[in-house]
Amino acid sequence: MKNMEVLQVNPEEVVSAEKISLDGNFIVANTSRISYDELRNNCIIPVFAKDNECTISHSDFIDMVGEVGRRFFSGERISSPSIRISHPIKGRIPEAMGKPVEHLQDHEKTIYYERMAFMYDLPDITANVGGNDLSLSIGGVRAYNNDSLSGRKGEERFKVFVGFKNWVCTNLCVSTDGFAGDLRVTSLPDLFNRVFQLLTRFDPKRQLNNFNSLNEYVLTEQQFALMIGRSRLYQYLPQKQKKEIDLMPLSDTQISSVARDYYQDKSFCRSDEGNIDLWKIYNLFTSATKSSYIDTFLDRNVGSYLFISALLQHLRKDKSFWYLS
Repeated sequence: MKNMEVLQVNPEEVVSAEKISLDGNFIVANTSRISYDELRNNCIIPVFAKDNECTISHSDFIDMVGEVGRRFFSGERISSPSIRISHPIKGRIPEAMGKPVEHLQDHEKTIYYERMAFMYDLPDITANVGGNDLSLSIGGVRAYNNDSLSGRKGEERFKVFVGFKNWVCTNLCVSTDGFAGDLRVTSLPDLFNRVFQLLTRFDPKRQLNNFNSLNEYVLTEQQFALMIGRSRLYQYLPQKQKKEIDLMPLSDTQISSVARDYYQDKSFCRSDEGNIDLWKIYNLFTSATKSSYIDTFLDRNVGSYLFISALLQHLRKDKSFWYLS
């Protein structure tokens, strides 16, 4: 990679790209793993109802991002995609109309998945933060529920990211400059160009410097408890006050997961004295976001980065932070 100093790991110590792809559950809530071949060969492609024009298929989206990655990171190994899907939309062919479900043959059934997320790993582009090995990853999210399939073909919406994956926990670490949360395009070439632009503006060295800064600051048990308590209060605040403070990206259930793992997580729990550094808190947050639905988990992941960055600025005396005030 051109603008990044990387830790070159002995190939014998690197988990193979295929193993990373298959074993890494970067999101778990309400999702299932699916192979690329099954997604491409066994799923129908939905259309826009009023003109019968095809949408950009999930598999074409995956292929396109992989092609951008191979061109941009020329010469680097890139894994096969790890794919998660949810919200199956089932149907049947016309010849099977009226046939009892239990008598349907496989060839008479149709299916596609409303929501899909995928990720490619680049296992040789690595770094180490807080004793954790990270590798670069690229991927995206598609949710047909965000497109108006009941109308005519128009702009289609995608989310794309580039960031690092923590090998310890398969948590994604995505910053704002590595995330395009609302790409609206009308064709694959347009999408190709937009993804290439995202990779071009992504600054991995700056992101890694920010991650390393998180190791330098800690919260005491009292400060952590205050932050968790105020995070619980956030959703009940008046709208006017909410707009004046930093967004809490997690749900109540996810905040509870952060509190639990403060004590129980094997890799990112508190010290014996009760202190915890910001890198560990950040990973507790990104771990909690893995319980999000496919169409929200990237937004929550990036929101976690913004939240912890605001906390870091507060500890540096650069800004106020309501959660610790």
